[in-house]
Amino acid sequence: MKLPGCNLPGIMVVVFVMLSINSTSAVTKFNVLNFGAKPNGRTYSTDGFLKAWNAACGSADSSFIYVPKGRYLVGSLQFKGKCRSPGIIIRIDGTIVAPLDYGVLGKSRNWFSFEGVTGVSIIGAGAFDAKGPSLWACKASNSNSCPSGATTLSFTNSNNIRINGLMSLNSQMFHIVINGCKNVHIQGVKIIAAGDSPNTDGIHVQLSTDVEILKTSIKTGDDCISIGPGTKNLWVEQVTCGPGHGISIGSLAKDLKEDGVQNVTMKRTTFSNTQNGLRIKSWARPSTGFVEGVRFTDSVMRNVQNPIVIDQNYCPRNENCPGQVSGVKIKDIIYTDIRGTSSTPVAIKFDCSTKNPCTGIKLQNVNLTYLKKAAQSFCSNVVGKAVDLVRPDSCL
Repeated sequence: MKLPGCNLPGIMVVVFVMLSINSTSAVTKFNVLNFGAKPNGRTYSTDGFLKAWNAACGSADSSFIYVPKGRYLVGSLQFKGKCRSPGIIIRIDGTIVAPLDYGVLGKSRNWFSFEGVTGVSIIGAGAFDAKGPSLWACKASNSNSCPSGATTLSFTNSNNIRINGLMSLNSQMFHIVINGCKNVHIQGVKIIAAGDSPNTDGIHVQLSTDVEILKTSIKTGDDCISIGPGTKNLWVEQVTCGPGHGISIGSLAKDLKEDGVQNVTMKRTTFSNTQNGLRIKSWARPSTGFVEGVRFTDSVMRNVQNPIVIDQNYCPRNENCPGQVSGVKIKDIIYTDIRGTSSTPVAIKFDCSTKNPCTGIKLQNVNLTYLKKAAQSFCSNVVGKAVDLVRPDSCL
């Protein structure tokens, strides 16, 4: 659930950013054009971006990096703290494009990587275009020579991060990764990739605390939002998803020793033609992990294959998990005001661990149909209750 005092309107972030630029406190401005970046889409601007960052990071004042309209050809970049500047705003109004050769980024883990930074805001009406389709095609050919690909925008071990208003197109892999961070606010972002693009998760959060994702549209080939171990105090609201695999807590139980996921709220979400809606999944393997204190509220499903699903027997290709059971403990999960249509007969599926049954599962005001008729529920190793209207008929 959301922490008291944290429910500020999203518009406040933009207002705060603009006030910080125009306030009487000293702000030093850095235009990437003055550091050699070229807006023609043909000349490498990697060094220009890095030099602008280094100048802003080393400033004693709050810093403002500006990327004007135009197209900027940029390779893999690492922006590292600890900065002298108390805060850096990066405004992107142009389009940052990746090289046509997918191997230039594909051999790196990340395209734009921020490590150990504090007080960084990335705002504007601009876009990142990672030119992912050529790498996806390589992977589809089952060639062993394909690189794994790069995340478009990655934050690691960073605090007080704001991402507002940008677009991420055709990422080679994940679009945005939040890893080991605190106090992150993502709002008004648009994420777009083909429905069959591999491993192009929209936003991935792990080992992070106090993360907000608001008013964001995600169209991709994998999870719209994926939530990994060690996520605490996550708030998701007004997110639209589709195509894609839905919003997923997990996969969990990848490792024997694993942090849990707790205090997660997802509110006013919409899923259209997705593989899943609201999913919790763990490998069928031993683990110290857990999921607790999750609230799914006010969600609309439109032709979703699995609107509500807990899968603790996840074992793709029957590799490294046959004959085992999930050690992840799942409890205190509430689904309220979930409605719409399932594209398969089973609209609610709770397939929990024989060793660690799901407990404290609650359905309230759920109305899901299949082809304009009654859908079905499936329950295995789960303890919970249904309150008020619940369709399909609850198996709890």
